[in-house]
Amino acid sequence: MHTLLWGDSMHAYVQIALDEAKETDIYESLKTLPEVKEIHILFGEWDIIAKLELDAPEALGTFVMDNIRSLSGVKLTSTMIIAK
Repeated sequence: MHTLLWGDSMHAYVQIALDEAKETDIYESLKTLPEVKEIHILFGEWDIIAKLELDAPEALGTFVMDNIRSLSGVKLTSTMIIAK
């Protein structure tokens, strides 16, 4: 069992780099998911950042693999679990 900082959930940021200019498509796809609490299109090395809320680290990994990395145009992700 995991002890989480926010009761029964955990939060993480996922930075997303794209290999094509599909920022709007990816943004629109992800913003409808209930686990995505915030999402923003960026300028710079990363194209999108999303704040996620899930119930366990295992759920986070599965969510990123199934719902972000699987999208056409996603080149790279970097996940940062919020500690405090």
